[in-house]
Amino acid sequence: MMQRAREWLSVLLIGLLPLHALFVTICTKMLLGAGHAPLPVLALWKEVLLAIILAIAIFEILRSKEKSVKEVCTPDRLDACILALLFLSVVVGVFVQENWKQYLLGLKYDFLPLLAFMVLRRVSWSQWCSSVFIKVILWIGGAVAFYGLLSMVLPMEFFRALGYSDLHSLYLPERPLAAFHLIGDSGVRRIQSTFSGPNQFGLWLLLPWSFGIVIFFSAWFRAEYPLLRFGAQRTRSQQCILSLLYLVLIGGAMLLTFSRTAWISAAVITVVFIVKTLPRPRAKIQLVRLLGVGGMLLVLLVISAPATVVRLASTKDHILKPLIAVGAVASRPFGQGLGTAGPASNRFSDACVFLEPSADPSWATERQELCVFVGDLQVQPQNRTCNCPFVTENWYLQIAVEMGVLGCMIYIIFTLSVLLRLVSSSALFLPFLGISTAGLFLHSWESGAIAYTLWILISVQLTPKRS
Repeated sequence: MMQRAREWLSVLLIGLLPLHALFVTICTKMLLGAGHAPLPVLALWKEVLLAIILAIAIFEILRSKEKSVKEVCTPDRLDACILALLFLSVVVGVFVQENWKQYLLGLKYDFLPLLAFMVLRRVSWSQWCSSVFIKVILWIGGAVAFYGLLSMVLPMEFFRALGYSDLHSLYLPERPLAAFHLIGDSGVRRIQSTFSGPNQFGLWLLLPWSFGIVIFFSAWFRAEYPLLRFGAQRTRSQQCILSLLYLVLIGGAMLLTFSRTAWISAAVITVVFIVKTLPRPRAKIQLVRLLGVGGMLLVLLVISAPATVVRLASTKDHILKPLIAVGAVASRPFGQGLGTAGPASNRFSDACVFLEPSADPSWATERQELCVFVGDLQVQPQNRTCNCPFVTENWYLQIAVEMGVLGCMIYIIFTLSVLLRLVSSSALFLPFLGISTAGLFLHSWESGAIAYTLWILISVQLTPKRS
């Protein structure tokens, strides 16, 4: 009974996580009215539900009659990496942490999903649950992708009615979420569907994209993945058609996020799956076809709307910010403490807007809560120096800034170890590979929808291995 309750709550969590930002935005407006930041009490629902799931799992472990508690709780190599990182974060925090609230928020982003993984991999999961997890992600993926495509044409009044900000492309800690981002002055929307941003949406879509790729190729080449089917009674041709249409839907939504990191990660997932799964002659043919189609799409995008792909300001940030992070690690190789870099630093910093040297900042004068920079010059406000967030644009460099060179090395070893353990399971190996690849360009694990979902799925697959 406890196992079934835990599994149902886990299914509920995974199904609702993609709707988190939309849910919190709507409920905040209903409770407080327009113009308010998301209510923290509402925003913490997912952590509360995860805590209930973990409490049930811990109770199951303590009550287990099959194995002793000591045997179940003995750490393996993956656990050792997580515990070493946690210990290192405390040591660094004791010596250099200036704000322990920042440490706790950093703990939520960096360690809560990993600690959940440590606990949940020690309890039993039914075959039914594994199948339902995949189906829920496939169905909710299709739903949020469709809504994302629809949001391309919905008027701003619709988003204001839901409780979104009347601004776009900006994150303000004390204001509602923006409904979408615009690419420069082009007026082209970057869709984010029910998520808090287009990058978060694009990266989450890597999960249904991975499962859709496996379904399509397994149907096409008559391979069997029992947990990955669009209906139990479908014929091979029906599976192929449905999975192809599904990939078009997910791929179309991912394309319109204009998240180049998501594009790269989806390409890595597809190429690795083909090389890993198909016989070499077939793999070469499929790769040539995919590269041809992908190349044509990219060329068409660059020709029709070069600003949507090139985006010089964003590209410059992806180069300069990691270099700044490397400099910070070189100057403080033992780390600066959890929460000092990445998404946690946004909550303890000013909202900063960086404009090109030739840009006109006058539009921001009515919003004095914004810190505006034109080039390297701060033009607003003029009575104080702004404290901007430390964004590394790289998850691994974020770990290095927070926990030093040693922490980064342990984290990379942990990531590679998980990849090696998952390599025999294409269904989970692919999305983990995609999110790990995205970490080279973005803070890929910052979204709870990605982190909690993927680590719960992996905990089902990777039970402790003694060595």
